[in-house]
Amino acid sequence: MTAAPLEVADLSAGYGPTRVLEGVSFSVPAGARLAVLGRNGMGKTTLLATIAGQTRRYGGSIRLGGTDLSSQESSARARSGLGYVPQARCIFPSLTVEENLFVGLKGRDRSAIEEAYQMFPRLKERRRNLGSQLSGGEQQMLSTARTILGKPTVLLLDEPLEGLAPVICEELMTAFSHLASGGEMTVVLVEQRIQSALDFADHAIILERGRVAWSGTPAELSARPEVVEKLLGVGGLH
Repeated sequence: MTAAPLEVADLSAGYGPTRVLEGVSFSVPAGARLAVLGRNGMGKTTLLATIAGQTRRYGGSIRLGGTDLSSQESSARARSGLGYVPQARCIFPSLTVEENLFVGLKGRDRSAIEEAYQMFPRLKERRRNLGSQLSGGEQQMLSTARTILGKPTVLLLDEPLEGLAPVICEELMTAFSHLASGGEMTVVLVEQRIQSALDFADHAIILERGRVAWSGTPAELSARPEVVEKLLGVGGLH
């Protein structure tokens, strides 16, 4: 399976009567890496949840590889090639690491689990541990690996580094870069660690109150400290 482009056009969405996103448009070429940045409460998580089919869409469209997903249920979107790793991780705490991974196989042979262990050797060491016995970083690895086993063509990652030790963050970002560089997945990353996100991405957007307030390359953003301060609330990038 090869990466697919993702196109979002004039997307408005939210929860019940509350609109969070308004007129959001962007596109990610096949195999590219997009960083979605913004301060807390600006709609980043809602954006990924909407693409995954977990919020109320008021208007606009979502296309994956030319297929319109806008009206599809989240399960159908997953079958179409959309992989979503939510901020909450959502592993099964009462199942072992290996049993959690079996859930992600989606009909593939059980031997495919070795792919997850190659990417995250730490999971192989913990394969008989329950999900509840894992550290936060190990749970994030498990959630990511389980999603990747389904061979998505577009992978959505919602703040995968939150609350993790630097060494675990580095291990995760290395794995994400490996996935993207292989040309098998288009990756959309929401992350509060701005520099880590920009080091990973080849394009970035910044959300401000549910709208795209800025779009460009990481190099262009680094050259605009006034944008960084106004929209991200930090003094600059290093």
